[in-house]
Amino acid sequence: MDLGIRGKTALVCAASKGLGKGCAASLAREGVNLVITARGKEALQATAAELEKKYSIKIVAVPGDITTPEGRAAALEACPSPDILVNNAGGPPPGDFRSWSREDWIKALDANMLAPIELIKATVDGMIARRFGRIVNITSGAVKNPIPELGLSNGARTGLTGFVAGLSRQTVRHNVTINALLPGPFDTDRLRSNLDFNAKKLGKTPGELAQTRMQANPAGRFGTIEEFGDACAYLCSVQAGYITGQNFLLDGGAYPGTF
Repeated sequence: MDLGIRGKTALVCAASKGLGKGCAASLAREGVNLVITARGKEALQATAAELEKKYSIKIVAVPGDITTPEGRAAALEACPSPDILVNNAGGPPPGDFRSWSREDWIKALDANMLAPIELIKATVDGMIARRFGRIVNITSGAVKNPIPELGLSNGARTGLTGFVAGLSRQTVRHNVTINALLPGPFDTDRLRSNLDFNAKKLGKTPGELAQTRMQANPAGRFGTIEEFGDACAYLCSVQAGYITGQNFLLDGGAYPGTF
């Protein structure tokens, strides 16, 4: 299916690897010109070179930390008028809430709630004026099914979700949609770091814990970044103009609820 976004421009955050890279790759395949950001310069440039060669599109790599004002300014200087915005940032570390300081909470909110809101604020009016915009926030399955040791992430990402619930109903009449993708267990560095944390607590190896988690998942495996990227690309398509304010859980059926 032609998603109708060839020639559009997308700003994809934290795109050097993992879920962000999956989104960038799927958009590149559809002929979208990309500006990608990430903190790791070498990995970011390698991803840009890889996708440019594979899909013959224009990619601008902007190293920087999107959770900081400086990082956002650099990204927006390179891409001031994106048609598509994919918000993404690494989550805060796991732990026990008793040990988290106010500074820990502010850092989590800056990264996983306020930074996406700042990028939306900087780009949404241009999208409205052009009568096309697709904003996808990569949050977490923990928004729907909280994970105890990820309390910082649970709180910050749920705050973003609440904010978007209101704004997305105001922008959709202008063909600007805002939705979220809620990843469950995907084969990423983030998953591996969480496995390491929990394996130490349980006296197991990360490999053993990974096998246990896969076996417990109805799909019997972890998700791939390619699957995640394709879900993102669809939400960015012209066909998805009637979808807004929604939170799509991608978890292989792990969440047991009906709703």
